[in-house]
Amino acid sequence: MAIKYLHTMVRVRDIDTSLNFYCNLLGLNEVRRKEYEQGKFTLIFLAPPNQPDAMIELTYNWDSSETYTEGRNFGHLAFEVDDIYQSCQYLLDNGVSINRPPRDGRMAFVRSPDNISIELLQKGEPKEIQSPWDTMENIGYW
Repeated sequence: MAIKYLHTMVRVRDIDTSLNFYCNLLGLNEVRRKEYEQGKFTLIFLAPPNQPDAMIELTYNWDSSETYTEGRNFGHLAFEVDDIYQSCQYLLDNGVSINRPPRDGRMAFVRSPDNISIELLQKGEPKEIQSPWDTMENIGYW
């Protein structure tokens, strides 16, 4: 049996807020968008630059007032970054809480506007441990 990864789907409550997080803050690009009038939902596919096969599908249900809660069976989305400290500082400066700071110079966790856990991993070897990250406490959980 041949198998190919296609995408991971996450439901979102607010398209603009979610696109700001995934595109403007994390740096993903919108690959395609499709609105389904009859089903009253929108699908937006995002991917990192130069990685069109590593997509996230944002699903927006137009009339839903449902509050999406996380299931423990879904862990997180993971992205490699060039500079873990710079990436976390940029997110922090833009109002994103760093749930698990990069104390080790290698790994951090944040949450999307819809409470999806996002892991950020340092590309290559861990960065040298830096202040103030080395003493920051966890916030909530990831």
